[in-house]
Amino acid sequence: MTITDGTPESDDGRFYFPAWTNVIILPGLAVAGLLGAYVAGVIFYGASPETLLTGYKPTQPVPFSHALHAGQLKLDCRYCHTGVFKGAHSNVPSTSVCANCHNATKENGVTLKVAVHTNSPRLQPVRESIAADSAVPWERIHDLPDYAYFNHSAHVNRGVSCVSCHGRIDRMEVVEQVQPLNMAWCVECHRNPQDALRPPELVTNLAWEWDEEGLGSYRTLFAGLYDMPVTDADVASPEAVEAFRTKWVKNWQEDRDVHPNTDCATCHR
Repeated sequence: MTITDGTPESDDGRFYFPAWTNVIILPGLAVAGLLGAYVAGVIFYGASPETLLTGYKPTQPVPFSHALHAGQLKLDCRYCHTGVFKGAHSNVPSTSVCANCHNATKENGVTLKVAVHTNSPRLQPVRESIAADSAVPWERIHDLPDYAYFNHSAHVNRGVSCVSCHGRIDRMEVVEQVQPLNMAWCVECHRNPQDALRPPELVTNLAWEWDEEGLGSYRTLFAGLYDMPVTDADVASPEAVEAFRTKWVKNWQEDRDVHPNTDCATCHR
């Protein structure tokens, strides 16, 4: 080997790394491996359904405020979403439902039905929909993959509240997706359904909680429908409420056989 201008070379002119580079090979490979794993993790998490869909909040053709209608005005979810307790899918309300409040009916110049905000520019798409007898092109927010079967009525009729999947819709000016709705999230609920159960009569009451106030205000419901009278002792403390809740959920699960499957065929049919 000869040395030319400080660069180690073999007699045939090939380059050789200096000996001191040997000490950085292993640390360098380790750093490269960690960097590669980090990049892969960022890409995997960034492309996951939880990241892509949670927080999805599209602009709708009509600025419908759930905070106003469901929150302030206390409209029941079922007034607009009429099929939630009957079918596998929760229907998007037809324009005729909007027209019940926002389209005045006149005959020979006489108002037959009083309506509100009939000339609001924000409701122009609704008026056009009524005139054309066509649907408003709403942007879908909660959209499960076609290969995943989900029955909406099976959940709400067994006591899974709207709030469990959709969050506090009654506080949203613009509806957004608050849960990932991915397989891991669904399977976890199927494994521990007791955490999401409440009386079916209260599934559309999004503000209701298993607490002293919530339980105490529905004494007659539990006593009359579930033969479980709520005593003062049952609402005396959070621990007492939790004990009552545990007892009610256990009885409910056994009485209605609320033991959801976790095998693949449950959702992938």
